[in-house]
Amino acid sequence: MKPLHIILIIVVIAAIGVVISTMVNSSTYGDFALAKKNQGSDYQIIGKLNTKKAIIFDAKKAENGFSFFMKDSKGIEMKVLYSGAKPTDFEKSDQVVVTGAIADTVFVAKTLLLKCPSKYNNKKTPVSFGEKEFKEK
Repeated sequence: MKPLHIILIIVVIAAIGVVISTMVNSSTYGDFALAKKNQGSDYQIIGKLNTKKAIIFDAKKAENGFSFFMKDSKGIEMKVLYSGAKPTDFEKSDQVVVTGAIADTVFVAKTLLLKCPSKYNNKKTPVSFGEKEFKEK
């Protein structure tokens, strides 16, 4: 067998390995109902933090974790347990994206992402800046 053929076979095997590892480690978007139906599978769930319920931190149970209640896009509410540090301005977030799986009656999040409200939403666009003029909408 020629060295070129051997190198080509190695490249093809490596590419197949990358594709398989990407498929295994990826999580799909879903909701709490889908995650509950397929317990053990990881899902990314987009929802809103329920600010009417308490954010619970218990140093005895988890040194650096907390739990909170979140509603998914279909309005299903579930307790979420996250073992990482609570992000700054967590309570002010517009959207929460958690990645993880359901264990019993709790969603155990491996990652937590926030979509925070823009600090520029309530401010008007400046009329001018230097020589540049802006039109108000």
